[in-house]
Formats: sequence, C-alpha cells, structure tokens
Amino acid sequence: MFPAHPPLRRRLCQAGVSALLSLGTTLALAAYPDKAIRLIVPYPPGGATDVIGRIVALKLGDELGQQVVVDNRGGAGGNIGAEVAARAVPDGYTLLMGALTSHATMATLEKGKLRYSLTQDFAPVMLVGSVPLVVVVNPGLPVKNLGELVAYGKVHPEKLNYASSGAGAPQRLAAEIIRSEANIRMTHIAYKGSGPAMTDLVGGQVNMMVETVPAALPFIVSGKLRALAVTMPQRISMLPQVPSAAEAGMPALDIASTFGVLAPAGTPEAIVGRLNEALRRLVRAPEVQDMLLKQGVYAAEPMTPAQTAQRIALEIARWEKLITTAHIKADE
Repeated sequence: MFPAHPPLRRRLCQAGVSALLSLGTTLALAAYPDKAIRLIVPYPPGGATDVIGRIVALKLGDELGQQVVVDNRGGAGGNIGAEVAARAVPDGYTLLMGALTSHATMATLEKGKLRYSLTQDFAPVMLVGSVPLVVVVNPGLPVKNLGELVAYGKVHPEKLNYASSGAGAPQRLAAEIIRSEANIRMTHIAYKGSGPAMTDLVGGQVNMMVETVPAALPFIVSGKLRALAVTMPQRISMLPQVPSAAEAGMPALDIASTFGVLAPAGTPEAIVGRLNEALRRLVRAPEVQDMLLKQGVYAAEPMTPAQTAQRIALEIARWEKLITTAHIKADE
C-alpha cells in the first residue's frame, strides 16, 4: 500500500483536530453553566438598573440552576461597567445588565471617546423591561395638560425651563422631543442626578421635568407635582388617571428607559440561545412581572437575540438623529 499523500494526511489531521474541538465545545455547552455567572451592573447600588439587575440575577439563577452574582461597576454614566463587560472572556460567565436607552445615547454623545462599541462588542441576549416616564410640572405653573403646556410655552417663550439628570439621560431626550414637536423654547437646567433635580422642581426653582414614573409617583400622589402625560402609546397601570402622550396629541413622545441583558461579543450562539430561553421564561412568569412592576418596571415581551440586536440598532439611530438635530452635548 502506498503511503498517504502528505497534503491529504495533513487535511485528515486537521479534520480530526476540528472534530475534537467541536466535541469539546459541544460538551462545554452541554455543561453550561457549571459555575456562578457574574452580572455586571454599570451603576452604583440602588438605582433602577441595579434593582432590575438583582431581580434578574435572582430569577435567572433559578432558571439556570447556578448562582448569578451582581457586580456593581458604576462610573462615567455606565460606561466603565459596560467596558469591563465588553472586555470579559466570551464564555457566558460574564453578562451586562444594560441600561440600553442610556447606552444608546452615549454611543452618539461620547462617539470617539468610548472604549467599547454597543453594536460590535456585545452579543445581545434579550430585553427584560422598561420604565415609563411622565411629564410633571410644579403646581405653580398654570397648566393642567400637555396641550396647555405647549400653549403656555408659545405665549411665554422665556418662562419655561426644565430639569434633567444629565445630557444623555432619557429624561432630557424626552423633554427635547416636546420642545421639538411643539416648536417652543425651553431652557435646560442640568443636574447631577434625578434627586437634586426633583428637589428643585418641587421647590419651584424649575417648573418642569420629564422623570421616571417610580421617582415621580410619590410627589404626584402627594400633590407636590402635577402629572400631564405619560410618555407611552397608552395609559399605564401605575398612573391610570394620567393620559398618554398619544392621547394628548403628541404620539412622537414615546420613550421609556429600556433595560436588557448583553453578553460579550464572541459568546457561543448556543450559550446566548440558552440564556435567551431562560430570560423568555423569566419575563413570562407572573411572579417576576409582579416583582418588576412593584419597582415601576414593565416586563418586556420575549424576543430573539436577533430582534434584540435590531431594537438596539433602532435605539441608537433614533437618539443619534435627535441629539444631532438638537445639538445636545455630553457636557451640558
């Protein structure tokens, strides 16, 4: 018998190695997860992302049969934690609890400065929930609905000002949508966080703000703030008496803070798929939906990783257009 031709022998060896690697990968995927998973929350404890992350960690751990540990990595508007997650080994054992609306705005506001790409350095797993916003005013402002606010702004172009927790915050962008849609002047007063902004709004130092429903709800209930509209296509259960922006004649004011789970780019599709399946079961569970709603979060409709990637791309495109048109700067 003649010996095998060297190139043929080489190809056979390569095929054997590939088969062994494939078998090893299959076995690893079958065992996943076989140790604790780290869920990076890119903000300090106590905020919306942290609260949602802890609910997801607890219930995702139940679904997967392994502990999911929250790792708070706050700083730079969520960018520090996001970068840590993006640079992690893509093996399914490090995930990011992303504040996707904020990350999407940062993709434009910090373009050229970020050391990670939301679209290239992550493998989207699934959206898990959203927090609606509400337009609120100090009761001293003589307006009772969104239409009256617009009319007031047209008659008193120099008197409307609004607070926000920062240039890239969804709250700021929502106010910019109102300004743009109504074609009125409003002065932006930037604060370092929603807490100080809300304090000054209640105190009358500023007269308007768009804020997350959970943060504004106690002040609305106590009468310290007046709610004009929620920034959703329909009314919400937490404020059933407050009209939606669409009802109030401003359907473009459709914005919520959206949250989702991301894995580092390169994470095996099978692992991403397994995580996606677990999150699908999680957001469908009445117990989880109730836990989220008590924190002011509406559970997301289940979607595939591809649909999640598409949603993130649409978020980036939407806010890039608004930020560019409104000339919003990161340091405002």
